[in-house]
Amino acid sequence: MLFLKQLSQLLSKYTALFIILLAGITFFKPELFTWVKGDSQVIVLGLIMLSMGMTLGIDDYKILAQRPLDIFIGTVAQYSIMPFVAIGISRLFDLSPELTLGLVLVGCCPGGVASNIMSFLCKGDVAFSVGMTTVSTILAPVMTPLLLSFLIGETVEMDGWAMFRFMLLVTLLPVVIGSILNISLQKYKWFQDLRELMPGVAVINFAFIVGGVVAVHGNKFLNIGFIIFVCILCHNVIGYILGYLAGRIVGMSKEKKRTLAIEVGVQNAGLATGLSSKFFPNSAESAIVCAVSTVWHSISGTVFANLFIWWDKRISK
Repeated sequence: MLFLKQLSQLLSKYTALFIILLAGITFFKPELFTWVKGDSQVIVLGLIMLSMGMTLGIDDYKILAQRPLDIFIGTVAQYSIMPFVAIGISRLFDLSPELTLGLVLVGCCPGGVASNIMSFLCKGDVAFSVGMTTVSTILAPVMTPLLLSFLIGETVEMDGWAMFRFMLLVTLLPVVIGSILNISLQKYKWFQDLRELMPGVAVINFAFIVGGVVAVHGNKFLNIGFIIFVCILCHNVIGYILGYLAGRIVGMSKEKKRTLAIEVGVQNAGLATGLSSKFFPNSAESAIVCAVSTVWHSISGTVFANLFIWWDKRISK
């Protein structure tokens, strides 16, 4: 069990590297992950959200009740900045409808699970981070389809009601089940051990999602062009900047501003990848944008958190 815990910590620390490595292997051996589709993909997505739910206990819900204004401001920033920045970048660079779909889909998803770890690394407000991730995930079945329909519904055919039902199944339900298990069983040592393994389980399943996209669309990865990498980078970095500025405008503390920046900038691109594959199966470019975003957000979030630490050390000298 000690080995598994250490492995889970290692995977959490080197999430991006693990995903890149597995994606590289899949590029040359696509048959390894052709199984990540249909019901299998639903299960993989459900396990990611279940792992998040198993970190939520009574104390986390007390935080939501005690800090409603912070959570409200954070959630508004989450579901306004990234979707509208995505559509703005898409129009600025005149992206195709498929590439636009992928970038906007990433922007309309809730905060990423890894953001809590990144907030901890940069000495942010971890409780605020957990609260924001929880609320944005709970609202995702409503907000993601609504924002997608509003921003690109005229150019892309989509079934918002079906997406709502699907997201209830793969986001909200597993989070609720995981949270109930945590509250009910957290006093048992075996469950505490199991809970410590869940970050690693989430990383592995994120990698499976990316691997599934590479297995199906790997030959098209190199054809989307350098411009989409620039768009993904701009979307992510602008999210960090505007998230931080939003916290500054409302007078948040340094810790809260850092957390808000990371929560806004780091999206659950793994969920976006799954949604793209499920609801837009003929849009290879959309799935690729989401998969690349999954890797990039993992890399940039860790770098961004370390930049804050570097800055703290510099000004303390």
